[in-house]
Amino acid sequence: MTLLKTLTDADRFFHDAIPYKPMGKYVHFLTLRVTESYPLFQTDGELNKARVRAGVKDSATISRLTLFKRKQSTPERLVGRELLRTYGLVKPEGCEYNVSFAMDNADCIIYGFAIGDSGSEKSKVVVDTAFSITAFDQSHETFTLNAPYENGTMSANGEVTSRINQQDHIRPQVFFPSIVTLKDPTEASFLYVFNNILRTRHYGAQTTRTGRVRNELLGVVFADGEITSNLRWTQAIYDQMQADGTLVAPDPLNEDSVMEAAKQAIARLMQDEFIVHQDFIGTDFQALLTEVKQLTGTEAGIKSLLEQANADAKSYFEQHVKKQKAPAKSK
Repeated sequence: MTLLKTLTDADRFFHDAIPYKPMGKYVHFLTLRVTESYPLFQTDGELNKARVRAGVKDSATISRLTLFKRKQSTPERLVGRELLRTYGLVKPEGCEYNVSFAMDNADCIIYGFAIGDSGSEKSKVVVDTAFSITAFDQSHETFTLNAPYENGTMSANGEVTSRINQQDHIRPQVFFPSIVTLKDPTEASFLYVFNNILRTRHYGAQTTRTGRVRNELLGVVFADGEITSNLRWTQAIYDQMQADGTLVAPDPLNEDSVMEAAKQAIARLMQDEFIVHQDFIGTDFQALLTEVKQLTGTEAGIKSLLEQANADAKSYFEQHVKKQKAPAKSK
């Protein structure tokens, strides 16, 4: 069943069924992750950061905040799993993330699973560490946290509580360019990952009051190989914004300037690639983005997408995963 009408030559980009062996078709989602509150991307109580070159041309060294790959892919697949349960395609008791995978649904086959000796499936979604465009010093803030008593103060019965702590948070309007790659997509798996990226709103340390992040998709690139890294794209954006005079520290970056620089940077980087590719970036991407939003914005549309993605996954499971799990017959 064809779900998209915008891509007229979809046979070039998608497989009819999920292949067992790598077949050299890639789709890259060009994503700009924008913080909208004070999220925490941390390990061992400290914000993750890396000392790297500022730009491709600018050889200065700076510290950048980092958003590790699992901190990106896990929230997105959890959104997809939630939708599968919402529309009755996965039973809550039959497939539990990191506990007991059912192995035969869209999430398990597309994003992969590992269940010890019981079996595993390699993820077809590739996500790498993302880096902030701005330097660490401009991108984080230290807050003092407290836990007041019932009366709303920090003291009770004449004693002052010691429940005071400090925590570094990432500031709002910090930008993390990120390329999400899906290998050997079917049309339904492409739309499934696309929808998960658009819908995911919280990343990092999960609490009820922070972690808000918005994903802006700037385009997709269909190719017969992998493209540039997140770090190089980020460095190219930094160079472009420096040339345009739109790096205005300590003020937050202007989102329109970042998006324009990101499009120019990736277009320039794609010219240096030694692969066959077709790019849908900027205005070329708008028709596809509009169609996907219309499809996923109705109950009938999202349900048809999920059902097709799940059907592709079950077919793959029956042909390639279930056979491996079958016990050997005695001779």
